[in-house]
Amino acid sequence: MAHLTLLQRTNTDGFAKPGELIEITGAHELEASDRAILNLLYQHANDSGHLGKKDAEWEISIAALRASRHKGGERVRDSLDRLMRVVVTVPLPDRRTGESRILKTHLFNFFDLSADEGSERATVRFGLPEKLHPILAGSNRWGRIKAEVVCAMTSKYAMALYEMVQLRANMERCLETFPIDRLRDLLGVPPGAYERGNDFMRFVIQPAMLEVNGLSDVSVDLTLERRSRFAPITGVTVAWWRKEGDDFRAAMQERNRSKLGRMARLRGEVETAAPIGTREARADESPPTARWPRSRCPAG
Repeated sequence: MAHLTLLQRTNTDGFAKPGELIEITGAHELEASDRAILNLLYQHANDSGHLGKKDAEWEISIAALRASRHKGGERVRDSLDRLMRVVVTVPLPDRRTGESRILKTHLFNFFDLSADEGSERATVRFGLPEKLHPILAGSNRWGRIKAEVVCAMTSKYAMALYEMVQLRANMERCLETFPIDRLRDLLGVPPGAYERGNDFMRFVIQPAMLEVNGLSDVSVDLTLERRSRFAPITGVTVAWWRKEGDDFRAAMQERNRSKLGRMARLRGEVETAAPIGTREARADESPPTARWPRSRCPAG
C-alpha cells in the first residue's frame, strides 16, 4: 500500500498523476487549455485524500481553474464541456483472469457549476466515473506533474510529452523508442493529421520539444526513426534528463516571465523590432534542438 498513487500528496516536485491517466489514448479532441484544467481537477481530487472512495465528490473554485490561461467563466465552461464529451481508452488487465482488456470511459462523471460563473464564490463540483475508481485506487505508477509547468505551456503536445517523461523520470534508463502510431496516440495527435514527416516534425515534435525544454525541469531530445532518409517515420526515440544549474534556473525564470514574446525567447530570437517579412521568415525556422548529453544517462 505504501507505493499506491492515491497515498502520494503534492510536494515541490508536483502532484502524483496516475500512469493510467498519463497514458490514456483517444484524448486528441482536447485542447491545451482543457488538458491544463484536467490536471488541476485531478490534483485537487488527489490531494483531498478521497480519490479511492467510490462515491467521492469534489468542489473547486472556478477562479482556480481560470488561472490556467482563462479570462472568464465561459472559457472554463467550454473546457468542461469538452472534458465531458471525450471518450478515452485505458488499459485494464483483468485481475481475476489476467486477460488484457481496455476500458473506454469518460474522464468525469459530472460537472455541477454555480449559475453565476462570474461570481468570486463560483465553484465547480465534480465526480469521477465509477469504473475509474478501482484503477486509480490501485495504481502504483505515477509521474510528478507541476501545475505551473503545464499551465505555462500552449502546446497540448508539449503537455503530453512532459507527462510521459515525468512518468519515466525515475527509471534506470532515460531512453525509449516508441512506434510512431503509439507515440501519436500518447501525444493526442488527431487521426489523419500531420501524417507527412515534415508536418509531424513542424507541428507536433518541434513545438513539444520547444516548450518542454524551455519551461520544464527536464530536457528532451526526440529523434525520428526511418529505414532511409526519405522513408516514412517508423518510430521516435525519446531521450530525457534532469536539468541542473543554469538550465534549471532559466526554465523557472521563463515560467515567471510574461507570456508576451515567450515563443520568440524560447526559439532564441532577438526581441527587437524587425521588418515583418523577417519575423515571418524566422517563425518558420526550426527551433534549436537540445542535444542529449549521453554521459548523464546510464545504459538502459
